[in-house]
Amino acid sequence: MPHLHMEYTANLPQLNADVALIRLNNTLVGSGQFGAEFDIKSRAVKVETFKVGTAMGERAFIHVKLALLSGRSPQIKKQLSQSLLAVLQDLCEWPAGLEVQLCVELVDIDRESYSKTAIGV
Repeated sequence: MPHLHMEYTANLPQLNADVALIRLNNTLVGSGQFGAEFDIKSRAVKVETFKVGTAMGERAFIHVKLALLSGRSPQIKKQLSQSLLAVLQDLCEWPAGLEVQLCVELVDIDRESYSKTAIGV
């Protein structure tokens, strides 16, 4: 635990998803909220078909969803959200003239119903 999902629009060619994921993972490790670093699972999905609002101008987004086991305080979740957002803001040079929205969402996973095992350890 946790699971980090990053979706980003295809009109952000300067975004290196591998670098983004390692920076986001390092931020989570640095938070001290999670056990071993190998418990953090992240993935990135480039969204080819998307719309942001209704304007004709080009827009883009990066949306990070962090799913974590329930039980953390609102303050801890806010700190995690803000630290992940800071990473997104500093990922690359954003293109001039392109409105980019950066979002972070934290979702609780019910601790009682979550199951996990590791194979080959």
